Amino acid sequence: MSAKLFSPFTIKDVTLKNRIVMAPMCMYSSHNEDGHVENWHRTHYTSRAVGQVGLIIVEATAVTPQGRISPRDLGIWSDDHIEGFTELVNLMKEHGAKTGIQLAHAGRKAVLAGEIIAPSALAFNEKMKTPKEMTKEEIAETVEAFKNGAERTAKAGFDVIEIHGAHGYLINEFLSPLSNKRTDEYGGSAENRYRFLREVIEAIKTVWDGVLFVRVSAHDYHEDGLTPLDYVFFSQWMKEQGVDLIDVSSGAVVPAHINVYPGYQVPYSETIRNGADISTGAVGLITTGIQAEEILQNERADLVFVARELLRDPYWPRTAAKELGVTIEGPKQYERGWI
Repeated sequence: MSAKLFSPFTIKDVTLKNRIVMAPMCMYSSHNEDGHVENWHRTHYTSRAVGQVGLIIVEATAVTPQGRISPRDLGIWSDDHIEGFTELVNLMKEHGAKTGIQLAHAGRKAVLAGEIIAPSALAFNEKMKTPKEMTKEEIAETVEAFKNGAERTAKAGFDVIEIHGAHGYLINEFLSPLSNKRTDEYGGSAENRYRFLREVIEAIKTVWDGVLFVRVSAHDYHEDGLTPLDYVFFSQWMKEQGVDLIDVSSGAVVPAHINVYPGYQVPYSETIRNGADISTGAVGLITTGIQAEEILQNERADLVFVARELLRDPYWPRTAAKELGVTIEGPKQYERGWI
């Protein structure tokens, strides 16, 4: 018996051995607060490669020190970071996984000492700091930082870049009218609010010709916010710019009540996949092999991004395979207990 979850998937010249993606999840474990890879990262990510995940995307990695969510986030703002990521990439690839990294800037959701920046001087909530509205010079500097981060990503040997445009961080803040109140060419119309992401993609593609994903928050859960249909248009523009896949999440640009249940974000992936004619990844409380297989068989997404379940079970691909009645290869060292 075969399962689509364990079929290969090719984008450009990168072939994933299965459709299972480890979604980026912050570890807050760069304990020297310098953005460097530590032993925890080496153990954490390599374990999932041993567990036969097809693509592992390293957590949100800041393109500037100011762009970290927390002081203990990973960073890629310096050439000094390349060595640690190169080692990490080689460890994961040794076990057959393809490797990705999520390039990020936290914007107004950075929890750091000192000044933070955003499209508009609006705090996320009453408990968080009010950011400084970015000048055009700061916008240009941040676009350049994404470009430099992509260049370092290439030197480290990653297969995939994912641009973090979701969860209320900087790019998402520009896209949503709830957080972007600018009156210049970066605010107002959808085209203007997309301009920052457009410039980031353009800049990255000058130094990166590999596979490019963008993670989006396809629903603001607010009556004046964006919906999946808005993201169909954004995704069409991304496709025109050469983006290969949209990783479809939702929420977190403003405080909102979200009705959470297994697979609650999958319909947003389906809407974007069909509406923009682009490959998508589904994410959000996907915990079983049967659930993942249904998503793929019904063409609601092309890849399944598994997050918290892979924190609970580093060998989730084997768990899913047993549930679906299929056999997958494991590491030779584990053959006695794998079958």
